[in-house]
Formats: sequence, structure tokens, C-alpha cells
Amino acid sequence: MLVLDDNVVSVALPSMREELGFSAAGLAWVVNAYFLAFGGLLLLFGRMADLLGRRRVFLTGVALFGAASVVCGLAQEPWQLVAGRFVQGGGAAMASPAALALITLLFPGTAERAKAFSIWGGIAGLGGTAGLVISGALTGLASWRWIFLINLPVALAAVALLPRLVPESRDERAVRLDVPGAVLGTGALVSLVYGLLRTGESGWRDLSAVGPLAPAVVLAVAFVAVETRTAEPLVPLSFLLVRIRAVANGATLLFSAAMYAMAFLLMVHLQTVLGYRPLTAGIAYLPYGAGILAGMWLSSRAVVRLGVRRTLVGSFLITAAGLLLLSGVAPSDGYAWGVLPGMLVTSLGCGLSLPGLTVAALTGVTEENAGLGSAVLSSVQQVGGAVGVAVLVALAARRSDALAARGDSLHTAHAATEGFELALTVAAGLLTFGAVLVAVLLGKPRRPADPRDAGEAPAEHAHRR
Repeated sequence: MLVLDDNVVSVALPSMREELGFSAAGLAWVVNAYFLAFGGLLLLFGRMADLLGRRRVFLTGVALFGAASVVCGLAQEPWQLVAGRFVQGGGAAMASPAALALITLLFPGTAERAKAFSIWGGIAGLGGTAGLVISGALTGLASWRWIFLINLPVALAAVALLPRLVPESRDERAVRLDVPGAVLGTGALVSLVYGLLRTGESGWRDLSAVGPLAPAVVLAVAFVAVETRTAEPLVPLSFLLVRIRAVANGATLLFSAAMYAMAFLLMVHLQTVLGYRPLTAGIAYLPYGAGILAGMWLSSRAVVRLGVRRTLVGSFLITAAGLLLLSGVAPSDGYAWGVLPGMLVTSLGCGLSLPGLTVAALTGVTEENAGLGSAVLSSVQQVGGAVGVAVLVALAARRSDALAARGDSLHTAHAATEGFELALTVAAGLLTFGAVLVAVLLGKPRRPADPRDAGEAPAEHAHRR
């Protein structure tokens, strides 16, 4: 549900604009408000989950998300819908890292954790794919309002069932929240995500769009300075500097930048160049979800048999090859022989990559910092996605604009294809660089004396509280 709402509004935006009277600039914030709150508040709520209880924070986030979904579905004014989307993003920022932390602690062994993350990632991948199909179907057959209202029964079911199934867990040693670190860290993330969203809309030459990135840098420097001096930091720097986690988060940044940009660009390409209707474009994505599921199924086995490093190197290269195949889709190509092969290879590589990245990024987390580790990973994914969309989409647009001066529709379609090809080629380069980064820097981690440091605590420890 949380992933689905990342993109469920994309197909319904024209209907929202017509019914509520959005301006062009205001309509973009139906999407941006969700990303801004989600990406900006992850660190704060991830640490709060460790302190206050992960199940409690998860349930609060889901309830908040469900209530905000009702507000969105019943909105009568543009500001009501944007406000509801912002609160939705805040609820997702509470629920997502808490949920991933609970899964991390419930499945402490490497093999079972890899399987759990494969299921988690597979469901998330289906959510991303289903969002496009559900949005088109509900908007066309009923009303755009139902893309939000269908969240309510899911939220109610989660709130009712989870307390019966999952025990509470929290960091019993920590006694307070690092308020200065929380303010600075959240401010830095919000400024960064906001600046990247603005540059994605207006371009890097617009000073009013690039301006928010400067406060993000200042706040980030201040955050690091505070965290090195406080006794109970929000994000201990020692936690971030563990090599396997640092490399995994760096690779996740590159991976998210490439894949978020690909999803955006491919949906635009299907509709504007290949002429697909919105619902048809959403249905065309269904094999992508199937490929992710297949990759997830293979990944849990590959991580156990080959190790995280080999799995990630291979999966990154497979994904890069898929992006190169997709980049060659021409206006005259059909779906079966043009779009589908690249889509399947890309989705297979994506499914192979996600569990391995999650296992590596959460290596060594314990009951004291599982929420923090999950929040850091989720923050990296959101920031990477924002960077990818802002940079690669702008790169594609500039290339297309430069080639579209000849004017007729045929040349315009070829110009858009050239921009699409350039952006996906750069995305493939990012993944190839990520494969090299993992191969050179990840290495084989030494096994700690305490099995909990390797994320392989005995089951009774994980379930003790």
C-alpha cells in the first residue's frame, strides 16, 4: 500500500486537475508533497521507532496513513488534497522503517532474512506495478477518489491484526531522543528532497529551484558536527561507517537513481512516443512485476549460495543490460519485440538486487538500532530516486529539446526517443559503476564474535520482547 501510493496518482492527475481546479504548478505537488514528507521524515521516525516501540510506531503510521487517505478521497479543494498527501507521506515515513525493522528482528538468520526480504521486496515491487494499473482502472471506471479510499480497509486490517501477530520491540537502553540532531537531520533531508523536486520541475539553471540545496548542505554539516559531540546521537557516525553498510547504502543510492528515473521515463515514453493510452500503459507494466517476483525468488537463494557481493555485482550488471535494451526502443517498435525484452531483463535484475542490498545495508543491526538502519536505507532510496528523476529526466528533456527543432511530429518522436536513450544509457552506466563499487569495496566481512552483530542472533533473542 505504501509503495503503491508513490505512483498511484500519476494516471489520475488530469482528472484531479479538472475536478478540483488545480493549476499546472499546483498539480505537481499532489506527487511532491508525498515524497517530501516521506523522504524528509524517515530518519526521525526510524529512530523514534527504536525508542518508543517499533510496533507502536508502525501502527500509528498506518492509522495516520489511512486517515489521510480518507481526507484525500473526500477533498473538495486543491489544498486539502495536497495537505492529505503530505500527511500520507508522514504516515508512510513512520510505518515503512518500523515495518522493515520488525522483519529484520523476526528473521535473524542470513538465509531466512534473505527470504523475508525477498517477500518484502516482491510485494513492494507488485505495489509499484499495481499502482499504475489500479490508478487507470479506478479513474476510468469509477472516480480518482477511489485510489485513496481503497487504502482504508487495508489500514484497518493492519491495525486490527498486527498486535495479535507481532511482539513489541524497542531499544531499552536509550532514554531520550536527540532533539538537535532530529531537527537538523530532518531539516537537511526536507531541504534536499525539496530542492531536488524543484530542480526536476524547473531545471538546474533556475536559481529559485537550486536554492533549497544550499540550506541542505549547511544543515547536513551542522548535523554531523552535533552528532559527533552528543552522548546519544540520532545517527551514530560509527553506525554509518561500517564498511558493508556504507557500500550497500552507496550502491542503493545509485540503484535508486537509475530505477526511479527509468520508471518515470518509460511511462512517459509509452504514452507520448508509442501512443499507449494510460490504462494500456499501466497494463504494459504487468510483466515488470512478474520479472521482479522471479528475481526475488532467485535472489534469496543466490545470497545464501554465492554471497551478497557476487549476487549484487551480477544483478547490477543484468539490470544495466536491461536498461540498454530498453534504451533502443524506437517509435516504430511493437511491444512484444521492442519493449518487453528490455523490461523483463531489467525487472529480473531489479528483483535480484533489492534483497541483497537490504541484507547488506542491515548487516549487524540489533534490537537497539534496527529502526535506525531501516530508516537510513529508506532515506537513501528516496534521495536516490529524487536525484535520478531530477538529473536524468532533465538530461533526457534537454537532449530531446535540442533535437526537436525540425518541428514535424515524426522528428519530435525521434527527438524524444534520443533523449530517452541517453538517459537510460547513463542510468546503465550508474549501475555498472555500482557493480564495480561493490566488487572492489564490499569484500567478505569478518564474522564478529557476537552473532548479533552479524544479524544472526538466536531466534529466542529476537523474540524475547
